[in-house]
Amino acid sequence: MQADFWNDKRPEGVPSTIDIRAYTSVVEVFERSCKRFAERPAFSNLGVTLSYAELERHSAAFAAWLQQHTDLKPGDRIAVQMPNVLQYPIAVFGALRAGLIVVNTNPLYTEREMRHQFKDAGARALVYLNMFGKRVQEVLPDTGIEYLIEAKMGDMLPAAKGWLVNTVVDKVKKMVPAYHLPQAVPFKQVLRQGRSLTHKPVPLILDDIAVLQYTGGTTGLAKGAMLTHGNLVANMLQVLACFSQHGPDGQRLIKEGQEVMIAPLPLYHIYAFTANCMCMMVTGNHNVLITNPR
Repeated sequence: MQADFWNDKRPEGVPSTIDIRAYTSVVEVFERSCKRFAERPAFSNLGVTLSYAELERHSAAFAAWLQQHTDLKPGDRIAVQMPNVLQYPIAVFGALRAGLIVVNTNPLYTEREMRHQFKDAGARALVYLNMFGKRVQEVLPDTGIEYLIEAKMGDMLPAAKGWLVNTVVDKVKKMVPAYHLPQAVPFKQVLRQGRSLTHKPVPLILDDIAVLQYTGGTTGLAKGAMLTHGNLVANMLQVLACFSQHGPDGQRLIKEGQEVMIAPLPLYHIYAFTANCMCMMVTGNHNVLITNPR
C-alpha cells in the first residue's frame, strides 16, 4: 500500500508529511523547548513543579558534572533505574546532553535481570533510587559499572519536606534495605557541584544512538533495542503532527504549552518514555508524574 493512500484520510489539520531533518538530535529539541516554554511547568511530582527553565538548568548541571567529575565519554552507557520522580527527566536529559547513551532500567528488576542488562549494555554508570541500593550492591561486582549516583525520594523537595519524606520512607515504612555503597555520589551533590561548572555542548547527529530500551524478555533474555536520536525525533514530530488535528470549531484540539498529562505509567517503559518524556516535552506541555499508581 502506498503511503499517499492515507493523505485524504487523516483528520483535518494533520499534515501528510513531517521533516525529520528539522532537528539534529533529541538534545536540540529539548533545548529549544526549554527556551520557548521557559516559564511553563514541565514536570510535577510530590507537590513540586519544575518549569522548563529549571529542568534545563538542572540537566545542564547534571551533564556538566558527568563531563568534569568522571571520565565518561560520548557514547558511553549510563543506566537510569528510578520510578516516576523528578530526578528521572533531569538525569535522562542531562546524560543525553553529555552525549551518553541512556539505558532505561526497570526498578522492579531482580538481581539476575540487573546483571544481564548492565553487562549486556556495557553500562559504566548507574543512577538509582536508594531503595534499590541493596540490589545494586549485590550485582555491582559482576558488572562494569564504575560510577554510582544515588537519589533519594525527597531530593527535589524543599529541605524540611525532603528530610521528612526520606525519613518516613527509610525509618517508618522500612523501604530502604540495609546496604553499603560508600562510593556512591548523592544526586543532590551532583546538582550542587554541577551548578558551578559549565556544560560543554556535544555534537550529535540523528544517527547517533540515544537510548538502549530493553524488551520485556518474554521470549528469552531481554534485548536492548537501539533507539537513535533520529528514531525519537521522528516519534516526537509524528505526535506533534497529530496534535495539529482540528476540532469542530476549527481550533487545534491539543494546544502547545497549555495541556496537562497525567503519567501513572513508568517513564522507563517505552510507552511513557515516548509519550510523556519525549512527546509532551516537544509540545511544551505539563507532565504530572505518579510515583506509585497503586
